[in-house]
Order: sequence, then structure tokens, then C-alpha cells
Amino acid sequence: MTDAGVPIQKLTKRSEFLACARAPSCAKGAVVVQARPREDDSALVRVGFTATKRIGGAVQRNRAKRRMREAARQILPAVATPGTDYVIIARGGVTTRAWTRLLDDVKSALLRLAADRTAPHVSGPAPSPVGSPRPRT
Repeated sequence: MTDAGVPIQKLTKRSEFLACARAPSCAKGAVVVQARPREDDSALVRVGFTATKRIGGAVQRNRAKRRMREAARQILPAVATPGTDYVIIARGGVTTRAWTRLLDDVKSALLRLAADRTAPHVSGPAPSPVGSPRPRT
């Protein structure tokens, strides 16, 4: 699963998938992408794929995972952050979504997760919820 640049491996153990489930995620179109930075020093990118029974029978789930694997093979070498584990989860419509739109979904989710990770966190007062009175100054 390597084209150029970053070496990519598959996630195989349930514990690796569960660790990614506790990490930040981004849902875009027909996929959800979870990204967990690892503590080790390797520049390796690992990726796993999952499709629940909600997607359909075994044939539809396998088709969904094949499409997501190919999308990841094309997108990850250019966009993935080295030293990160990714899990790509199929949502409804992943098997019927236009190929270019599926590629856009995966790419935009990966870019959003990378931007959220590198964005500085602003410390200050939390914004007041909508409908609550503003404090008087």
C-alpha cells in the first residue's frame, strides 16, 4: 500500500482500532476518519478500514472497504501525517457515491484532522451559549 513518500501499513489488532476510536474524528460525506498520533518515533502511517452491518450484507461491506482502501492508497501518501494511525469508517452511501466525491470526502476529512491538530488552542473565556444572557460589563 505504498506509492511514494510515507510508508503505509494496515491496522490489524482490535486494540489499535479501539485506540483510534478514542481519538479525534471527522465525518465528511460517506466516510468518517479517525486519527491518532502515535508516541513512537517512526514515520510510518498505519490505516484500518471498517464497515458495519448497517452498510448492508457482506457483499456491500466488502465493496465499501475495497473502495475505501483504494481511496486511501491514492490520497494518504500525499496528505497523511507521518507517525499517525488512521481508521476510515464507511457510512451509508459509500458504495454508490461517485468516485471523485468519495476521494474528496477522504481528502477533506484528512486535511481537517491535520488542521485541527496543528491549530493553536486559544485560551480565554468560553463563548456563551445561544439564548443565554450576556454578562454585563
